[in-house]
This record gives sequence, structure tokens and C-alpha cells, in this order.
Amino acid sequence: MRGIGVRARSLVSLLFLVAGCAAPLNPSTLEASDPGSARAAAYAVLTHLAEGRIEAAAALSNEPQARLEVLREYRAAIGDEAFRRVFAQYLDPANRIVAELAIGRHRLLVWQLARAGGHIAGQYYVEADGRFLMDERPSEARSQLRRALEDYRRQAGR
Repeated sequence: MRGIGVRARSLVSLLFLVAGCAAPLNPSTLEASDPGSARAAAYAVLTHLAEGRIEAAAALSNEPQARLEVLREYRAAIGDEAFRRVFAQYLDPANRIVAELAIGRHRLLVWQLARAGGHIAGQYYVEADGRFLMDERPSEARSQLRRALEDYRRQAGR
């Protein structure tokens, strides 16, 4: 009987541990001037893409080979001029970052694209070795940020 009690206590402890890990992470909001902001990295990536330098942009990813392949496929599908135009729109002064959310080392930049009917777009970044890279890897923080982007779109009605 006593062994069952120990096992039951261990199981309950394990369930609390798992439940604690599954608890939602609450993103914090960063200002543009915050030293933990990923905005400079985003502008660097977008500048490379708007100028057609996909290798340089892919190098700013935590999965550079995978990102390079995706960018090559996208450029091949729509053509070089359209590719550059798609990414240059982010740099248009009418478009702006309306929020930056952070969970630990992970960032979500929320863009409102005025030239695209106010479309709300998101970019994911992660801090690695003192710099921000495009975040290509699944994680709980990224999933929480994706849900925050969905909430933002719902609230904005887009």
C-alpha cells in the first residue's frame, strides 16, 4: 500500500510539473527604443530582400539553408521584380510596426501594411549569441506569439 502512495504522489507531482510547462506565456510589449528590440534586425532583413540579396537575408536566420531555399522558390515563382516589390513594401513609410511582443529571447514584430489595405503581418525573431535572427524553429514561445498575432488580427478586424 505504501508504494502506491509514493507512486501516486510522484504522478501528481509530475502532472503539476507538466501543467506548469503548458501554462501560457504572457508576452511583454517592447518600445522601439528598447535595447532588446528586434526592429533593427527586421529592417536589415527587409533591406536585403528588397534589394534581392536573398543569401544575405537567409544568413540572418537561425535556419539559413532552409530560409534560402524558401526564398529561392518564392522568387522563382513570382519573378525577381515582384519579389523585390513584395519586401520593399515593408520599408514604405506608410507601413509601420504597430507592436513588438517578447517572450524570453523570442520576438514578434506586428506590421500594419497601409498599402495592402491595412493588412496585419507578423515577423518572428529570436535572440542568439547577442543578435536577432529570423526565427524559423518551432517552440512554445513562438506558438504563443503566433496566437498573440491571431488575437491582434481579430481585434483589428483583419
